Amino acid sequence: MKSTIVVLLVLSFSSFATAATTSTDVLVYGATPAGIAAAVSSADAGHQVLLVEPTSRVGGLLTNGLSNADFRSFESLSGFFWDFSKRVESHYREKYGAESKQLKDCFRGTHGEPSVNLKVLEAMLVERPQIRVVKQATLTSVQLSDFKGGHQRFVSATFTPDLQVKAKQFIDASYEGDLMAMAGENFHVGRESSGQYGEPMAGDGDGQADGQVQGFNYRFIMTQVESNKLMPSAPDGYNRDDFVGVLPHFQSKTLTKVFSDGHDGIYRAHMPLLPNGKADVNDTPKVPVRLSMPDINDAYPNGDAKLRAEIVRQHFYYNVGLLYFLQNDEAVPPEIQSDARKWGFCKDEFVLTGGVPEQLYIREARRLVGQHVFTGQDTEQVTDDARSTWQTESIACGDYIHNCHGTGRKGTRFDGQHEGEFYKPVPPYQIQYGVIVPTKTTNLLVPVACSSSHFGFGALRLEPIWSSLGQAAGEAAALAIETNADVQSVDVSQLQSRLQANRSATIYVSDVAPDSPDFAAVQWLGTQGGLHGLAGANQPKAKSLGGQYSKAHPGHSVELGNDLDRGTYDRWSKRVSLPAFQTNLTRREAIEHAYQSN
Repeated sequence: MKSTIVVLLVLSFSSFATAATTSTDVLVYGATPAGIAAAVSSADAGHQVLLVEPTSRVGGLLTNGLSNADFRSFESLSGFFWDFSKRVESHYREKYGAESKQLKDCFRGTHGEPSVNLKVLEAMLVERPQIRVVKQATLTSVQLSDFKGGHQRFVSATFTPDLQVKAKQFIDASYEGDLMAMAGENFHVGRESSGQYGEPMAGDGDGQADGQVQGFNYRFIMTQVESNKLMPSAPDGYNRDDFVGVLPHFQSKTLTKVFSDGHDGIYRAHMPLLPNGKADVNDTPKVPVRLSMPDINDAYPNGDAKLRAEIVRQHFYYNVGLLYFLQNDEAVPPEIQSDARKWGFCKDEFVLTGGVPEQLYIREARRLVGQHVFTGQDTEQVTDDARSTWQTESIACGDYIHNCHGTGRKGTRFDGQHEGEFYKPVPPYQIQYGVIVPTKTTNLLVPVACSSSHFGFGALRLEPIWSSLGQAAGEAAALAIETNADVQSVDVSQLQSRLQANRSATIYVSDVAPDSPDFAAVQWLGTQGGLHGLAGANQPKAKSLGGQYSKAHPGHSVELGNDLDRGTYDRWSKRVSLPAFQTNLTRREAIEHAYQSN
């Protein structure tokens, strides 16, 4: 098992000397989906980008086991992630056919196998010669300008073994927020108090701040296809006594399975399956035995490489060791052992690491305290409206829930329960530019370890949303270079226009897709507040597509073909320039006129 913190430098996609300082327009640290999105958007704007990744594999969790991407409705996907998923879908269509089970199982390209996701993301990078990629390079130090008037600038960042990078703009797209922390920016680790941002779900049981971060675990990719099964081996130091505590749950029938997509097992095998008979295996909420281990993670965000590696090792030992015990120990009831042995790792995934993803699923680490702190107030539904709070400086939209797998645990691994879990549905929401903007460093953007409360982070920590924030960071970095501006003073209306032109949504719209010729105009109207108030608050619940997924949210359509009624005309005319009112003026015609007059 490789550590997530490694110190060997490997070059890919292009090469350059490592012994001397290199310069670029934009340095992106962390080849997570957000980091790749940032690199792609800056490169497409005509700038040179260096993308540095501390592990041996680009793509973050999308290529390390998280194949069931977290979102609710397809209508929320746009920009980079929409393009990525379309490419994954095309891969399965071209390789297996338009009527193939693989194409159906990829769920419109959002449920790709890790190896396919990796292939697609690598291709997106190779297509852009402006992007240079360095893998297995760990951040060790940074150089900053003098701190004057409350501000500073990044000058360079140094990586092991011998790479120093000077850049005009820096983007921290790491899950941990290491670059941001080295800059000396303010950040949170753990739950802040309920009094800090006025959130009832903040803090511990008494609403007090603590250092508890959300639980981590591995996202295994497993299969029942015999020809592709790789049975787990005992982890180093394996001791069966560490796992016998699970047996009473099977004896009492509290648990009746090992793998399940419900709440009667431990390893949550997401259904339906991924293409080629694979499953994304995750922690199962609300069961007595969990894969996530929130009680050992609190030191990880600020830990050094040695401490982080030890925490990763403990997760590996427990996640793999428990499975090995259930599959092989003679004390396990035969029917349970038989159920456990139906599943194995995949021979054709994570070949270099024994079938186990290289990266641990870091759900939450540091959180920037930036220009705007995203909280539950940003997702609250507006009175008498289907939509959530209107954000004038929105650079992305999200469609999920406030969700936490727990921040602590009472009792032992086998006779306790998680604390700090929450699950709160909200309408689709907008995300302000200030969420990725620090307060001190004038050429740094932070799209992953972004500015939010613990509760707010539960609605942001999703790869499609992080990808949108990464795309916005890449565009903002490009705009800052082109206008010689600090990131804190970038013209957000220009940034919004660039994002909308590149099919990245700044507000959720259920009936105007990113490839529609009306997309940019409708998104622009949304930034002016024109889409708020089109539908009342009392909307039916979105129809389920199974699991966490749903059809489009009612009350979030624009209905471009409809005639523009007088009441809507009067509301819009207060915000945008419209032609004279007439009874047969369609919403599309009015929006297009306003957009062109902008």
